[in-house]
Amino acid sequence: MNAAQASFLRPFKKGLTVTTGAIGGVLLVVMFLLTIWQVFTRYVLNDPATFTEELVRYMLIWLAFIGGAYAFATRQHMALSLFSHSGPKRRQQVVKTVIDVLVLVFAVLILVVGGSRLALSAAPNVSALLGISRGIVYGMAPISGVLIVLIQLVNIWEDVTGVELLDKEIEEEEL
Repeated sequence: MNAAQASFLRPFKKGLTVTTGAIGGVLLVVMFLLTIWQVFTRYVLNDPATFTEELVRYMLIWLAFIGGAYAFATRQHMALSLFSHSGPKRRQQVVKTVIDVLVLVFAVLILVVGGSRLALSAAPNVSALLGISRGIVYGMAPISGVLIVLIQLVNIWEDVTGVELLDKEIEEEEL
């Protein structure tokens, strides 16, 4: 049973990891280019591009949320390693599972439910410079919450079964 589940979950987790990493990378590159454009238009052309500051700020919000999902997918989040690598092997497994369940509960309640409420309540508000709904900006909270929920379900399966789906060497090569 574990082999069949692992054959499905391995590409699923790898896909989530690669996707969140790629989205984060694209956001970071675009933010960098927009910041360079802002500096160029401000100091060279003496006519600053007004939209870039607000767009970079919104992209930073998106990057923080998608980066959180990526950190949980790669198990590089500080909270995961701080408490889960000490003591006997069985205790480590229990602590990792408890932490992953708590993260799952947090993701559901705060990011998915709370983030959805925030995005819906902010939807009528329009940003000053870009003229887009702030619901789009805050919509990344429930999106990342769903990603974290999916990732945490896989992480909990790994904790309970003891099967690691992504090898560290393979993960580092492909990401």
